[in-house]
Amino acid sequence: MTDAPEAIVRDLAPTGTLRASINLGNPVLAQGTPEQPSGITVDLAREVGRRLGVPVELNCFDAARKSFEALTSGAADLGFMAIEPKRAEQVAFTAAYVVIEGVYVVPTDSELRTVADVDRAGVRIGVKEGSAYDLYLTRTLEHAEPVRGAEGTDVFAEQGLEAGAGIRQPVTAYVESHEGVRLIAEAFMQIQQAVATTKDRSPETVAFIAETVEELKASGFVRESLDRAGQADTQVAPPA
Repeated sequence: MTDAPEAIVRDLAPTGTLRASINLGNPVLAQGTPEQPSGITVDLAREVGRRLGVPVELNCFDAARKSFEALTSGAADLGFMAIEPKRAEQVAFTAAYVVIEGVYVVPTDSELRTVADVDRAGVRIGVKEGSAYDLYLTRTLEHAEPVRGAEGTDVFAEQGLEAGAGIRQPVTAYVESHEGVRLIAEAFMQIQQAVATTKDRSPETVAFIAETVEELKASGFVRESLDRAGQADTQVAPPA
């Protein structure tokens, strides 16, 4: 792809700097510290900035909810988060660049064995407030109750809940490092992670971001970035 036209540069980076919100609370997508972040979202932000010909400012947060708020408040120009209908009311998404899974952790002696078992009356599920799986479970659960906090596994443990929800990789690591818990291997959702900007951007700007994401998936950029970050088991999304 050629460099972006000047109209797109002005639209997407009106301050002369591309301000990207980075969610360090998702270890699959971003690692490191606010001072030295790394990972696929950081690489994507820098590549978009390179194509715009502007410097990139990385604003780091510890939760997707805060990253989303930075984007919708005008404090950021570009964000990286899961596609969700509630968010899509306020932002324009590209197609997904990676797909990750949401899974449950339960006590070892729990009667809950499948995803369907979890959605029953009396089951409380720890979730990270404002996360993709919080929004999804709030929208789809018929009987079980989400209990929100800073991290799904923390709420699960601290309040003695029947289940905890989270992203497969960190939940698997949690199970491996804690006694008395086990993983329900079946995923309760496929989380499609995409690039987002606000809906007041021009159609040409939104198309530029979307085309960039598709090119970076096809070229191997996304796969190579995930591998460098130690996320070889993370799936690159198929072409849009």
